[in-house]
Amino acid sequence: MSIPPPAVADPFEAERARLQALAYRMLGSMADAEDVVQDAWLRWHRLGSDGQAGVARPAAWLTTVASRLALDRLKSSQRQREEYVGPWLPEPILTDGDPALAAELAESLTIGFLAVLERLGPVERAVFLLADVFAEPYSTIAPVVERSEEACRQIASRARRAVREERQRFQPAAARRDDLVHAFMAACAFGQVDDLRRVLGDDVVLVSDGGRDRHAARRPVIGFHRVSRLLRNLTARMPADARVD
Repeated sequence: MSIPPPAVADPFEAERARLQALAYRMLGSMADAEDVVQDAWLRWHRLGSDGQAGVARPAAWLTTVASRLALDRLKSSQRQREEYVGPWLPEPILTDGDPALAAELAESLTIGFLAVLERLGPVERAVFLLADVFAEPYSTIAPVVERSEEACRQIASRARRAVREERQRFQPAAARRDDLVHAFMAACAFGQVDDLRRVLGDDVVLVSDGGRDRHAARRPVIGFHRVSRLLRNLTARMPADARVD
């Protein structure tokens, strides 16, 4: 009795979570990231079995394709964001139903980090993510952004410096951040103005983004009194089972 050979895993499915994590970091939108992954899947399957067999490194091929698709979409979306009403913030994400994706997104994935990445240009963002977050070699990165390997190294260096400076300015340590969030929510919920002032400070600036279909402040709200009044009004309208991430 002969034993059939084990089924060969689909290289695309093996990389799906990683590609989605890359696209989400690039674009700050899970809907856009899913579109990129779907387009990459279509391009992979258009190769057919013979074409796929001829790809020496499927993971590198898929990374290149997904990165180019995300980069093109990022350039287009930045033009759209110039016409966006109010500030644009990265889209928060829930990964409760997908442990593989949650693991891929766990490292260096916060709204604060994505907001810092927004300060980079599309090419800088792509090079930084591919080199520093996904550990891709510059030989893979160069054709994605259509630059030489040496140019990519210089771009990565500038991007690292910019990210480091921005994170030092805007991102507290994890333990401090958790304390701030808990204190903030308690102060809002119970109307504890003095506690809220200690958490936020007098020079607080609130930036909100309700998306195209939700109301939000169209301009940054500046100063403790204005911010606290807005937050108290918002929390008073929240349903009892509302969840804050």
